[in-house]
Amino acid sequence: MLDLIKYIVEQFADKKDEIEYKVEEKENTIEVTVLLNESDMGKVIGKQGKIAKAMRTLVRCATPRDSKKYVIEIEEKKEEA
Repeated sequence: MLDLIKYIVEQFADKKDEIEYKVEEKENTIEVTVLLNESDMGKVIGKQGKIAKAMRTLVRCATPRDSKKYVIEIEEKKEEA
């Protein structure tokens, strides 16, 4: 499923080499956090969040019924000082 998320995000992001993915498994969910540059945030989220919502819908539909639920968060990458 992570491959599907990466594929969708990379279709919209300009700086593909700077994207980071954090995967955290919890009891019933797998939380995927996508860390993007500020310039790619709007492109990946889309107007009124339509691209992000569509991505979440695709992942939900592609997930088998008896497996863990995927939660996708899209965040801006913090610059390390």
